[in-house]
Amino acid sequence: MLLLSPRQLLFLYIGFSIVYISGLFIPLMENDSAQHASMAMKMALNNDFFHIYKGENPYLDKPHLHFWLAAISMKLFGINAVAYRIPALLALILGAFSTKKLSDLLYDQGNTGYLASLIFLSAQTIILSAHDVRTDAVLTGFIIFSVWQFVKFIKTQSSVSAILAGLGTALAFSSKGLMAVVIIGFCIFSYLLYSREWKRFFKLKILVVMISFLAGITPVLYAYYLQFGEEGIRFILFNQSMNRLTATGFKETSPDYFFFFHTLLWAFLPFSLAFYFGVFEKTAFFIKTRFTKIKGIEFLTLGGFWLVMCIFSASRFKLPHYLNGLIPVLSILTAAYLFDLYRKNDVRKLKILYIIQLIVIFAGIPGLGLLTYYFTGIENIAFFILFIVVYVYLLIQVFAKENLFRKYVFISLVFSVAVNIYLNTQFYPVLTQYQGSLKMAEFVSQKNIDKNKIHMLNNYEAWGFDFYTQRNTPRVDESALKKGDYLVIYNEHLQNFKRNYRVIDQENHFRITRLSLKFLNPKTRPAQYEKIFLIEITE
Repeated sequence: MLLLSPRQLLFLYIGFSIVYISGLFIPLMENDSAQHASMAMKMALNNDFFHIYKGENPYLDKPHLHFWLAAISMKLFGINAVAYRIPALLALILGAFSTKKLSDLLYDQGNTGYLASLIFLSAQTIILSAHDVRTDAVLTGFIIFSVWQFVKFIKTQSSVSAILAGLGTALAFSSKGLMAVVIIGFCIFSYLLYSREWKRFFKLKILVVMISFLAGITPVLYAYYLQFGEEGIRFILFNQSMNRLTATGFKETSPDYFFFFHTLLWAFLPFSLAFYFGVFEKTAFFIKTRFTKIKGIEFLTLGGFWLVMCIFSASRFKLPHYLNGLIPVLSILTAAYLFDLYRKNDVRKLKILYIIQLIVIFAGIPGLGLLTYYFTGIENIAFFILFIVVYVYLLIQVFAKENLFRKYVFISLVFSVAVNIYLNTQFYPVLTQYQGSLKMAEFVSQKNIDKNKIHMLNNYEAWGFDFYTQRNTPRVDESALKKGDYLVIYNEHLQNFKRNYRVIDQENHFRITRLSLKFLNPKTRPAQYEKIFLIEITE
């Protein structure tokens, strides 16, 4: 039984290829993406991969792998946004492939594996992570790769899979610390708990996994020790994750224990509702059967979800992208649930999902129209025509006579392709132009201003300016500035600036990762701007 035809699969993979490739060319967003890019750029420019800095300050936070990969890419392809994003894109391709392969191991039926990989690629938070690149794309790819290799090792006792499972876990750890090991560990624990294959796991070959893991984390541990000594080792092995769980050293973001549950409503679009249907039905099934082992049933995805969500929900420091590493597992769970509905011909539940999805789709049409009219205009006519073509094709499929299960899955995926082609080629390229630091970097290049004379005040975070001038701008005290120097400064600090100066450039600035209706509305937008200035010291 095939839920999607080969022709539909090909169309969708081509569509998502366009989505992800178009995202490579969006200007970088502040803060995190531009910050991480400037940190990797500093490694590339200085040829120093063992010391990591945020501006002028040593960076004792996220591990090195994401920055290493981005810096190597910049050495190969130049310092630009595309080069910065290439490792993240490759990691997500690995994630989609691993999602498909793990699904094939867990569910040997139809094209569930292909559907799982497409659901993964369609998840809104994953598409965002491919262009608003932080550590999460690399983390996600290696987490699901490691889980796949662990399950394959348990099933086949392959030494190669044992080595790859250990290395995959090490690379995931080297992307974001113990959070990765927790997600992988909970997924494998859930698999073993239901499959009862403990003896196949705890064999002598498990030492191969441990050795490859220890070998894989050695470069990161060495880098931490070289820059921070024993404190660095303690930090990455223990303090980093505990600090985030307890919000030690971080501002508490949300006391809401359901934060991640409602975050999934947008992060896992367009299949968030189907996912929740699947979670609660599968949970009820396991409770009803009292976890009796049944052939063809797996607990890895559901158990992994509940265990990770319980730990993450108890954390006092929560951010939406913390869920990214779990998205491949949720994609497999959702694909299996939809295939199960298809196999059982459960039309009643599917109609509920389909009707709600149609409401989302037909609300999306005027929504994107309003964005075009009030905010962006048509930035790229060729891609706008492509978006219209895909959207018209989507509408044709909505009214076509087709099996309701196939129609629901197919139009949901086509909807994701259409919306994100629009966002990546019309919305985000315009939105990023409201970053004053980016516009000022363009001004400096156009006017051939001597970059070596440009400074910022201590602890300034205009990362887009750094990256697009291809230089880590020195941060200094006001007193260190000399006549003829230039300074990048925000309006709130310029008001108290005591040196004599003249204004060279002034740009409007908005933190675009914190969108608001007042900013999107052109009538109220001007009041939302900060001002950023380039001034020349005259005395």
